[in-house]
Amino acid sequence: MKSRSSRYRILFVCLGNICRSPAAEIVFKKQVADAGRDEEFEVASSGTSGHHQGSPPDPRMAKALEEKGFKVEGSARPILPNDLINFDLIITMDETNLADVKRLDATGQLHSKIRPFVSYCQVHTDLRVPDPYYGGQLGFDHVIRLLEDGCRGILATLERK
Repeated sequence: MKSRSSRYRILFVCLGNICRSPAAEIVFKKQVADAGRDEEFEVASSGTSGHHQGSPPDPRMAKALEEKGFKVEGSARPILPNDLINFDLIITMDETNLADVKRLDATGQLHSKIRPFVSYCQVHTDLRVPDPYYGGQLGFDHVIRLLEDGCRGILATLERK
């Protein structure tokens, strides 16, 4: 799987693009950098809803990430139909996100590049990345652990360029 460019283009998707998908983007970018593979990837995140467009990551998620040494940046944006063409891999956080993204591809021709995040987890067996928005800090910490696990799995599946 490789785009027209020489870089892997990966898009993480959740509902509002303020908790799970920006955290996945941040975690994956750090893992890529730590592996010395920065030049191989273009990574972004988006939401199936545009409700939070332009907003930074949720302050509680930002705090949890910063406490683990991650640099928090970015702003929310909705997924666009062209994203399905422009990205090599679109990774969704739960079943609803998966269904919503697949609906953007009415022909089904691009469904093979839309995958659930948890399918890349190597340690955790969760069926989805739960939305921590309405929960407490433990939920944010759990999501980060899931994201670290799954992002390691994604990186392991993509051959070095």
